[in-house]
Amino acid sequence: MRFRWGWLEPVMPVPYVPTLGPVRREDPIPDLFEAVVETAGTGRFLPYDKDRRWSDRKAERVLVEAVEHDQERTLVPTLDERGAGTVKVHAYGGGLAEAEVLARQLAEKHGAAKARVVSFLGPEGRAEGGTRVQLKTFADGPGAAPGVPVLDYKQLPEGAGFGAFAEAMAGDGFAFLYEQLRAGTVGPVLTVLHGGRVAGAIGPMETLSDAGGAVRLLPQYFGVLPQFRGFGYGRALWRAAMHWGHQHSADYQLLQTEVGGASDRLCASEGLACLGVVHQRAA
Repeated sequence: MRFRWGWLEPVMPVPYVPTLGPVRREDPIPDLFEAVVETAGTGRFLPYDKDRRWSDRKAERVLVEAVEHDQERTLVPTLDERGAGTVKVHAYGGGLAEAEVLARQLAEKHGAAKARVVSFLGPEGRAEGGTRVQLKTFADGPGAAPGVPVLDYKQLPEGAGFGAFAEAMAGDGFAFLYEQLRAGTVGPVLTVLHGGRVAGAIGPMETLSDAGGAVRLLPQYFGVLPQFRGFGYGRALWRAAMHWGHQHSADYQLLQTEVGGASDRLCASEGLACLGVVHQRAA
């Protein structure tokens, strides 16, 4: 299976590669599409795959035999074998009705419990729902300093209660992150305290070279306890994370934020560039 870039580029409003996620426009996107097809079904991670830090085997693969690719639109289905299984059909250039049918057929064929369609809206479009792809670059430095003290997890005083924070924020992934921290398998996590207890955190702080050799600051788990929102803790954590990235030679960071959510508004106010919006819906 080979993709024609002359067909794919005009119908790709957001630079997004199935199984890898968002990338930059200047990245070697045609090569990335070829790479995810070549490794499909092998269980191997590409060296620049951000998910390789969480597992020793790639759980999501392109269903190469079911790709539909022409001048009008491209449909790229993937199968994620985690849990009960999910089929996603990435629809570039329309064809959403066909994508829904294909997703349901492939979910039945592969015994996956969920069938979803992934579609895209360019940065100039008016988004309602979905996740916004945000780009932070470090060419002009890290940006403003945090407004409140930020501590590394390892610097926390006894009784700071990171475990209780992680349990309360389990829905945001912090229970999983806490397990990784205790196992010593991930990089630093930055925290803020309120009354001597952890009120918010961001991490792990890690970088990875991308396919073009640039250094990417990887996405983090990021959250503040509801009762402590409005104190500026989220912005302080964000700025501390950007300073960490700059100090560790990161060239950029790519994020996905829920449209209209607190992180989305924060990124907009901090001057990040919007690359477009990604929508997922059940087929």
